[in-house]
Parts: sequence; structure tokens; C-alpha cells
Amino acid sequence: MIELAVFDMAGTTVYDGDAVNTSFRATLAKWEIEADPAAVNAVMGLPKPEAIRILLDAFGGARLAPTPENIDAVHAGFTARMRDYYAHDPAVREVPGAAEAFAKLRRAGIKVALTTGFFRPIAEVVLARLGWSAPDIIDADLTSDEVPRGRPYPDMIQHLMARLGVSDVGKVAKIGDTQADLEEGTNAGCPFVIGVTTGAYTIEQLRNYPHTHLVASVADVPELLLSNR
Repeated sequence: MIELAVFDMAGTTVYDGDAVNTSFRATLAKWEIEADPAAVNAVMGLPKPEAIRILLDAFGGARLAPTPENIDAVHAGFTARMRDYYAHDPAVREVPGAAEAFAKLRRAGIKVALTTGFFRPIAEVVLARLGWSAPDIIDADLTSDEVPRGRPYPDMIQHLMARLGVSDVGKVAKIGDTQADLEEGTNAGCPFVIGVTTGAYTIEQLRNYPHTHLVASVADVPELLLSNR
């Protein structure tokens, strides 16, 4: 029986109109660096400094090498851009059915947590915009800067298990829209590693990465988990 469902935020439970990809590329463009959109999608879900390191290694060249100082500068610009976007852009909203999915799972006794590759300053804006507070709507949330290692490592899942009193990873489901999400759940040992197609990856792309189930949306997750109890 599943006791904890760990959901990703942007692209999985939060619709933002592909703003993460756009913001990465716009931030890099300030240094006259043109990053391929597909390459940006490939680092979705990772802790954002690690994603920036990979992108600078691929596209920065002599103009902007992936040094700690340059990574910090790009991350600061990206964070400012994303905070403004999530606070004000009318496109930002929940993926249809997300909050109801949380409610269905919690009514069934399953704890709900949100995780993200963002650092806390961005996540706070998103959670405030949608009104997703704990313990009213969710049970907990966690950002990648609050654990030693972000995705694809299992640290966020393990931290949430300890916080919420879930001792057996065999009772944890992981839900996300990226390669990093699926690898995180697999590395943690979750029996349900569920990919959704509302974010950065198509169903054909998600099939290339470890998973147990692929569904169209988080709205489909309660039925899947509750029918397998």
C-alpha cells in the first residue's frame, strides 16, 4: 500500500507554458550564448546549477566557461527571471486536476509531497501563487538546495520519507515529467515510478527512461495508485 506520493512541480503539477526552457535560453542569451531547446529539455528536473553547468559546458565556449562564478551568475539571473514570471505571468496555473489529485490521495490516507529542481526562492513564489500550502493542500515540499544531492539522486525522496514518517520506500510513488524524475524514483527504489506527458518530454521520450507507468496527467495518478493498493 502506498503511503507517500512525491510529485514534481513545473511540468508535472504546475503549468507554466514552457517558461523554464525559455528562461534558461533567455538568461544565457544575455551572454550571447545560444542554447539548443532540446539540450535545455535534456537537463530539466536537475538541480538548476547542475543544469547550467551542463549547458555552459556544451554552449558556453570561451565566452562563458562553466566556472563556479559563472554558474552562480547565470543561476542568479535565471532565478530572478523565474521568480518574476511565476509571480506575475497569467499563464501560470495548476495542471488541470492536480489539486484534486492531491485531495483524493490524502482522503485515502496517502501523504502528498512536492519536490523541484528549483531552489527555495523560486519554489516559494510558485507555491504562494497557487496557494499550495502545507498542511492545507499538501503534506510537505522540498527543493533541491535543501538536500546534499538533487535529482537523479534519491536524497529528496529519502528526506521526505524521514520527515513524514514513511520508513519503507516500497510504499512510495514518484511522479514526474522528466528523465531526472524517473531516474530519481528508480534510484530510490520506488515501486511506482510514474511519468506524465504534460511537461518537457513526450511519451515517446519518456519511454527511453526507467519507469513503471506512463500516464497523460497527474489527474490519472489517484486511480492508478488506489487501484493497486
